Amino acid sequence: MEKTFVIKGKPEAGWVLVDANGQSLGRLAGDIASMLLGKNKPTYTPGVLMGDNVVVINAEKIVVSPKRMEEKVFYSHSNYPSGLKAVKMPDMLERHPERVLAKAIWGMIPHNKFGRQVIKHLHVYAGDAHPHIGQDPKPLK
Repeated sequence: MEKTFVIKGKPEAGWVLVDANGQSLGRLAGDIASMLLGKNKPTYTPGVLMGDNVVVINAEKIVVSPKRMEEKVFYSHSNYPSGLKAVKMPDMLERHPERVLAKAIWGMIPHNKFGRQVIKHLHVYAGDAHPHIGQDPKPLK
């Protein structure tokens, strides 16, 4: 039986720049979730915050299948009576394209304290401009 590898010391987190132009929503979300969790590193340790900071640009140019565009609905509730809001996928892509990708990625990481720490390392922007130039994010191949 193999023992779980546990990293010693503090793992270094880099910055990665991902261009979402023309990429599929689900595949891109899965790859980004893997990078946020650190599964792309050889020293991956479960439950340790060792993933990279991911900057996603051009979220408005993401590709979504036609069936998903007509069927997907985003729900939110204000915690007041009759406070349920439903927004369809085309409307959400038009108004807040960065939220569509962020919600897809959130669905692929653990929903606990660790997941809430991990999601803070995600930065999604609708256009190609971002304020993280000082961190020198490396473009994803």
